Amino acid sequence: MLEEAVEKAGVSLQELSAIAVTEGPGLIGALLVGVVAGKALACALDLPLIGVHHIAGHIYANQLVHELEYPLISLVVSGGHTELILMERPGQFRIIGRTRDDAAGEAYDKIARAMGLPYPGGPHVDRLAQEAESEIKMPRSWLEADSYDFSFSGLKSAVLNVVNQSKMRGEAVQVAQIAKGFQASVIDVLVEKADRAVREYGAKQLLLAGGVAANKGLRSRLAERCEQLNVPLLVPPLGLCTDNAAMIGAAAFLKWDKQEFDSMELKAEPQLKLEEW
Repeated sequence: MLEEAVEKAGVSLQELSAIAVTEGPGLIGALLVGVVAGKALACALDLPLIGVHHIAGHIYANQLVHELEYPLISLVVSGGHTELILMERPGQFRIIGRTRDDAAGEAYDKIARAMGLPYPGGPHVDRLAQEAESEIKMPRSWLEADSYDFSFSGLKSAVLNVVNQSKMRGEAVQVAQIAKGFQASVIDVLVEKADRAVREYGAKQLLLAGGVAANKGLRSRLAERCEQLNVPLLVPPLGLCTDNAAMIGAAAFLKWDKQEFDSMELKAEPQLKLEEW
């Protein structure tokens, strides 16, 4: 895989300036494989090693195609994370809202599985939501009036309840209508809270990041709202939304620019905190 990456990039290993690797958060097995490979390569080539926070990578994927202006708000939506992050300057992260239970992407996958859709479920639910002409109304979880936190477990339970009731009555599950109602609920909450954060903190830009940033419905609604707010919406191209190496390199440049390198004692950190990275 390393050989193929270098070949496609059209560079040799001897031309590299540093080795960047995801140190966390994530599943410990996957992180260990990456960290060991990164350290081995850095040691063999005698290059600096830079450990990167996975979510910082998603956020800075935007910088590969856009110029960032601070302060900004980043909405991170993925299988394991749903967060609103205030960034007042490069490399400074302040989480102002996070999921209290299921992340949005996780909820997509769980309701997709309940409806017999393939994994990962997000793209299939998004497609069905776009195609459906009607929807089955689903609840919205706003939490406290001033909260930027998210909660999707109740919405997931509501979908499962509709699916189970249809099966108990011997009726066909209205997959497309459920998908449309589910997605409308998720997007309403994400858009409204992002809107409020942009206005409260005077953000110059709203960044969308994470795997669910590929969701067409979410992109469209956020674009409409940002146009009303007269604030640019920055979204990575589809190829940079899901996990990729380019985003890790983009985030690593923050540390490279300040010559902040890690030692060979770098460890995989499954619970690595973004605000402490």
